[in-house]
Amino acid sequence: MDHADALRLNATERYLLNELDTTQLEQFEEHMFGCQECALDVQAASKFLEQSKNILAEPAPVPVLSPRPVQAPHSWLAWFRPALAVPVFACLLALVAYQNLITLPRLEIAGRQPQIMPWASVTVGTYGAEGPHVSTTPGQSFLLFVRIPPEAGFERYTADLFNPAGKLEWSLTFPAVAGQDQWPMQVPGADRPAGTYTLKIRGITVAGEDKDLGRTSFDLQIHK
Repeated sequence: MDHADALRLNATERYLLNELDTTQLEQFEEHMFGCQECALDVQAASKFLEQSKNILAEPAPVPVLSPRPVQAPHSWLAWFRPALAVPVFACLLALVAYQNLITLPRLEIAGRQPQIMPWASVTVGTYGAEGPHVSTTPGQSFLLFVRIPPEAGFERYTADLFNPAGKLEWSLTFPAVAGQDQWPMQVPGADRPAGTYTLKIRGITVAGEDKDLGRTSFDLQIHK
C-alpha cells in the first residue's frame, strides 16, 4: 500500500475503527512504518483518544430534577448524551488500548531500526535538467549531500527548497563551519510530486548581510 492508496481508502480512520481486513491491515501498518505523515496522524488520534478516556473517567454530574420534562434541541451536542456517549467512548477506550499496547510500540521499534535512505549529491552552482536523480516511494524521506564552494566571511547559510512549480517548500538555516564544504540534509517525507526540485543557498554574514551563493537541482522520481 502506498500513500495514495492510504488516502483513497481513508486507511487511518478505518485502521482506528478496526474496519480494515487482514490484508489491508498488514499493508497499512507496513506503509505506516515508512510514512511519517500517516504515523503522525495515528499518533495524533491516539492523543485525542487518551483525552477522551480522561473525560470518560470523570464522575458524571448529578442531574437536577425539573417539574416538567424539557426536550433538548436537536444538534450535534446530542451525541454527548449518556445513551450515546457511553458506547462511543467505550469503543474509543478499546482503540486507545490497542494504540498503547501494540501500534505505538511497533512505531517506536521501527524508528530505532537502521535503514538505507535514498540520497543524492548536489553542488551549488550546478543547475539544470541533467541533475542527479533521487528515487523514493510516496511519503519517504531522503538525504541530500550539499556541497557549497568555500567562501570566507559567512557566519551561517540558509537553504531554500523549491518544488517543480517554483513554490517554496521549506527553509533551513545552519552554521558555516570553517574547513567544511559539504552538509548532509534530510528532506522530510511528504506527499510531494515527482519532478525537478531547486535548492538555493544564501550566505549570511555576522552583520546580517545576505548574499545569494547559487543554486542546484535534482530530479525526484516517485515509485509506487
